[in-house]
Amino acid sequence: MTNLLEIEAAIKQLPENDVRQLATWLQNYLNEKCDRQIESDLASGKLDALIAKAEADIAANNVRDLDEIFHDL
Repeated sequence: MTNLLEIEAAIKQLPENDVRQLATWLQNYLNEKCDRQIESDLASGKLDALIAKAEADIAANNVRDLDEIFHDL
């Protein structure tokens, strides 16, 4: 199997358009892996406590608008 350094060297030899296509493919691949992990965590109950906390915060009106949060950064 090719190691990471060889892959990096090969990528540096690619035309820019190919690198951009590879970057898009890699981002889509990572997004799909993340989605599968979230689905797995949800199905296994790992997110139950977080969901319950969010629901309780919403019920208690203990939430802030995301725009307000980002504005404070």
